[in-house]
Amino acid sequence: MFTLSLKALLTLAPFITFSSGAILEYRKNHGSGGSTSGSNGTCTSIPQFLSCENTTEITDTCCTPTPGGLVIQTQFWDTYTGMEKSGQLLPKNNWTIHGLWPDNCDGSFESYCDFERQFDERPSPSTVNGQTVPRYSGPKVDTFITAAGRDDLLAFMKKYWVSQGSSDASFWAHEYSKHGTCFSTFDTKCYSSDTQHEDLIDFFETVTKAWLKYPTYEWLAAADIVPSNSTTYKLSDMQDALKSKTGALPYLGCHNKVLSEVWYYSHSLGPVQNLDFHAVDTTTKTTCPESGIHYYERSSASEA
Repeated sequence: MFTLSLKALLTLAPFITFSSGAILEYRKNHGSGGSTSGSNGTCTSIPQFLSCENTTEITDTCCTPTPGGLVIQTQFWDTYTGMEKSGQLLPKNNWTIHGLWPDNCDGSFESYCDFERQFDERPSPSTVNGQTVPRYSGPKVDTFITAAGRDDLLAFMKKYWVSQGSSDASFWAHEYSKHGTCFSTFDTKCYSSDTQHEDLIDFFETVTKAWLKYPTYEWLAAADIVPSNSTTYKLSDMQDALKSKTGALPYLGCHNKVLSEVWYYSHSLGPVQNLDFHAVDTTTKTTCPESGIHYYERSSASEA
């Protein structure tokens, strides 16, 4: 599985900044040691080009994500989970992880790319390329993480990768099955060991570390954009606050003028697992209005 030391994370890319609370949680759960095992063992050298910017055909898909070379780190701003009674709460002063997606370079995307690694109980879409995506009814993916001895990773995911209206494990399974299996650098052929579910755990860890690169709450707060039940905000102010940190325009998603999502786009130098992302502008048009955007507070009962 893929594990980086905290020091390595801090030096991987020019735009890495971390939420203070999340980084403390990272230290608590992961420590500051090096990797615990190898990852993507077939990629022995880093390409000299970014994904989606190659001028010749990519032959080693374990070293460069292809065709899904447009890497998108996605986050939610939910104000409740609907699962509070079961202890499923949102992390205070943090946006939550949605996922890590491999869009094609033209902005299109594939889904459920490997039915043998399909762990989604309710696939959406239910068909891809004319084939029905089989429903999964086996053990939850969190049991795979526990079996691998990665309770540290599981604890971090439970805190920062939180679902709304369903169990966290079901959400994680959906994200891996729909998107993770479409990243070529997480193909099973890219791993030199026969460890069961190594690619899945590697994907989950990469997703959490990619999220750490984009502390949306702190970036917006630095521009005096904070959750409020009375104040509304301009789209341009939000875009400027985030672009000033990454150098590129992210996608901001709203529903009925309520801010709910942000997506950060990038090209990858080498395997996605390396987290060497180079920001590019969004290919998706915002669904937020120019002004009057609500960025609502959460209730204390929904946060931890």
